[in-house]
Amino acid sequence: MIFIKTKIKDLYIIEPELKIDERGYFARFFCKKELAKENLIFDIMQINRSFTKKKGTIRGMHFQRDPKSEGKIIQCLKGAIYDVAIDIRKNSSTYGQWVAEELTENNKKMFFIPKGFAHGFQSLKDNSEILYFVSEFYSPEYEGGIRWNDPFFNINWPVKNPILSEKDKNWPIFNK
Repeated sequence: MIFIKTKIKDLYIIEPELKIDERGYFARFFCKKELAKENLIFDIMQINRSFTKKKGTIRGMHFQRDPKSEGKIIQCLKGAIYDVAIDIRKNSSTYGQWVAEELTENNKKMFFIPKGFAHGFQSLKDNSEILYFVSEFYSPEYEGGIRWNDPFFNINWPVKNPILSEKDKNWPIFNK
């Protein structure tokens, strides 16, 4: 596994090291020891899978508040997504900044998103499937969200006129 630092502390892109031969490939997509070498502590509590039918759909921006804050490792299994993480850690020097990465079935990249971030994505192709490793159990009473077009963050989504759930359309403007 190759860990690539982003402009935000603790936020990484992970590229698998493919062992390729005439049969196909083998790769490690999760290794607690390799994460620990990068000082990334991550215990899997849930593994979720998401299927998005239409290109341009945005799912997010979601987070859980303390004490149920969650980290995530995201990978696109089919199709392509524009994956976004926003630093909402109040004491962080990068508070309010975001990083986006294109995750596709072909590049096999993963996005390591630690606790204290909001997360969401926009599908770049029809029929995209995403796998999430999550470090905390889902707790609806601690759930929060940020509106996809909140002016404080000014996320540059690649597909204009997105498809959104009612819930994601109606998150309040972020309280800085």
